Amino acid sequence: MSRILILGGTGYTGKLVAKHLLEQTDVTVTIAARRLDKASAFADELNQKYPGQRVCAVHADASNADSLIAAFQGQTLVVVAAPTTAFAEIAIRTALDMGVDYLDVQLGAQKFALLQSASKEIECAGRTFITEAGFHPGLPSALVRYAAAHLDTIERAVTAGYLNMGKGLPYTEAVDELIEMFKDYQAQVYKNGQWTKSSSFELRKIDFGGDIGNKRCYSMFFEELRLLPEMYPSLKEVGFYLSESHWITDYVIMPVTWVWLKIMPNAVRPIGKFLWWGMGTFHRPPYRIELQVQASGLKDGRPAKVLASVDHPDGYELTAIPVVAALLQYLDGSARKPGLWMMGQVVDPVRLMKDMAKMGVNTTTIIT
Repeated sequence: MSRILILGGTGYTGKLVAKHLLEQTDVTVTIAARRLDKASAFADELNQKYPGQRVCAVHADASNADSLIAAFQGQTLVVVAAPTTAFAEIAIRTALDMGVDYLDVQLGAQKFALLQSASKEIECAGRTFITEAGFHPGLPSALVRYAAAHLDTIERAVTAGYLNMGKGLPYTEAVDELIEMFKDYQAQVYKNGQWTKSSSFELRKIDFGGDIGNKRCYSMFFEELRLLPEMYPSLKEVGFYLSESHWITDYVIMPVTWVWLKIMPNAVRPIGKFLWWGMGTFHRPPYRIELQVQASGLKDGRPAKVLASVDHPDGYELTAIPVVAALLQYLDGSARKPGLWMMGQVVDPVRLMKDMAKMGVNTTTIIT
């Protein structure tokens, strides 16, 4: 039986990953956290809810290699659900040394560079390392591949995200990770056979349809998008765009955030709290997280369009569910391949959509 350890298992995303894993699989789950008392309490809660006494707890500190060595012992795969990119090298090295497969729910240029530098070693060791799993990154490239599966030739694929969580969403260290990402913000898109400059960004109106309607969106680059033109040589345009939210957030909160980060790059926590306060204070319905792809190409020799979307009212759920849907493919062997992979490129996107729907994500596919 497979054993999956969740590093950061008492965090918002980690808890949801654990619950969905127990509901969807027969794996045993290890809740790993810096505070063993919290991990043990959550493990007891899960064992009372789900049959089989399949959950245990262990102390793990991502900044301490000895701690991780002890925690990773006997595990099949570790899910890094904690925003610990500052200590990414320790988790990566420990997983390799202990012969454990790896999946992270993180976004970070430094972490990705570390994984790339170890990619040959990962493959030679026969280990499966999956990075940048979750909502975004994770789903944008999967949605492009999902659209391509419904076309004979894909020529254009624009992915767009709408994030409106309303009030009351707690601040977590994941926001710190987001602010760290802003330091290396890139916004290139692929147009006319080449990527635009990383220092440039694009504004465009995108019609989300329904109660969201037309929104002004800002380009944002994810590393998972880079390989798509190679995978689909017919692609002439691909990119990711993030929707505007509230005018105060867009024209006041965000500019102040950028300037503050420029002047005081180490003030990550206060900047993050300021941004989170703005997003939680200035908002209007509809409240949900939505990601969609608008693609076009050819089907049976004729022009065709694919619109596919996923949405959920809870952003943490829409992070955890794609992770577990990807793990279902890892556990049955279809996504268990030696090497370093992006989640959106190693999974079967059609099955991913079906499994996410079973776990409560609203999915829509329209082909015209």
